[in-house]
Amino acid sequence: MRLAKLYELIIKIGMDQDPRGRDIAEKELAKAKKTYSELKENERKDFDAESLLNPYADTRLLCGGKDKQVKNILVGIDVDTSELLLADRLSEEKKIDLVLSHHPQGIAFAGFYDVMNMQADIFEKFGVSASIAEGLTLARKQQVKRRVLPANHLRVSDAAKLLGLNFMCVHTPADNCVASYLQKFLEMRMPDTLGDALRILKTIPEYKFASQNKSGPSILLGDEKRKCGKIFVDMTGGTEGSQEILPKLAASGVSTIIVMHLSEEHYKRIQNENINVIIAGHISSDNLGLNLLLDSVEKKEKLSIIEFSGFRRVSR
Repeated sequence: MRLAKLYELIIKIGMDQDPRGRDIAEKELAKAKKTYSELKENERKDFDAESLLNPYADTRLLCGGKDKQVKNILVGIDVDTSELLLADRLSEEKKIDLVLSHHPQGIAFAGFYDVMNMQADIFEKFGVSASIAEGLTLARKQQVKRRVLPANHLRVSDAAKLLGLNFMCVHTPADNCVASYLQKFLEMRMPDTLGDALRILKTIPEYKFASQNKSGPSILLGDEKRKCGKIFVDMTGGTEGSQEILPKLAASGVSTIIVMHLSEEHYKRIQNENINVIIAGHISSDNLGLNLLLDSVEKKEKLSIIEFSGFRRVSR
């Protein structure tokens, strides 16, 4: 498969699995095209042209020839310069056509907070008013932006270029896959209690493996006998949303939130809000999302996947 075709296919799958609905993702592209068309010629050089075709700022082909043929892919959750050096070393024995990282690097890390806009649409879908969802999401997005701005964004992608490696990061498309899959998976099985939900999650190979390695799903707030009620699987949108959105979700009728992870600040904010929280697991959820994405890719063409950096391939 050509590298450009693989990248385009990943974006398509991400849009198909977007929990907001593909139509909303397409509207994001339409907005970007309208913004671009209204810019003066001298303003267009600073516009992210990739956003005209890809609505997910945290997913990019960071370096590599688009016409390169891709067969052997080294897939990891986190790829830093050390992992790239490992990829270069492994290439001495078996050619690595592409290094694929889940978490963003380079320009995809520099602007990843732009995908947080999708959180407002997701929260609205679960009953939070549009004005509250948008207001809280914007405030949180600005907070994340301030944190990201000082970082050395291009350090790792520069290393990939010097090593002559094709390098891609795929974040929100994979997260969309896990969010949509788990929401449907749980709705079909209708767990009565948190204990039931936990047992259902542990039937999924990625979470079963994590449980065997002391990082499996666990109940953070509530106990096994508490009713699940309405479940919200919150696993996409770049990073954790506003601390203030969680009680708003509870007020809208959500009883249980299932997340990859929850910061200490978020935990302190909601521990007295009478809402249940299940931590599914960060790396295990990332594994599930990537595996679902790769399953869809491999329906088009079989690839040779090499696991590293916390990734384990499970085919469905």
